[in-house]
Amino acid sequence: MKIWVDADACPVVIKEILFRAADRTETPLTLVANQPLRVPGSRFIKSLQVASGFDVADDEIVRRVEPGELVITNDIPLAAEVIEKGCTALSTRGELFTEDNIKARLNMRDFLDTLRSSGIESGGPPALSQSDRQQFANQLDKWLASNR
Repeated sequence: MKIWVDADACPVVIKEILFRAADRTETPLTLVANQPLRVPGSRFIKSLQVASGFDVADDEIVRRVEPGELVITNDIPLAAEVIEKGCTALSTRGELFTEDNIKARLNMRDFLDTLRSSGIESGGPPALSQSDRQQFANQLDKWLASNR
């Protein structure tokens, strides 16, 4: 089992949780981004730099991910694509995306995009809280425990 990270917008604190978990459980972790990333020296952790461009990192993750693997992303369309491939998708706030909730999340995303394109400011997400970090770590631990 592998963990893939849509790393361009992944908070540093979440990366650090992932780095510790990958080493602790000897789980391969790959961070995919269109910019150079610093990762710890570990045989379980690597980064993959892709070309710049819209959804290039997402497309690379979709191309490489295998059923049963975990993808860390806040990108709802990417989450939908990897779920369709039989993977698990987890947001950096610890929200588990599933076949049951991804359609509603896509609809909400599209609705908010429509609002923004019509000039209505919807604001961004709040800052990552301590409870978000804990929720992420808990969900990650559950996935790691069930995929050993």
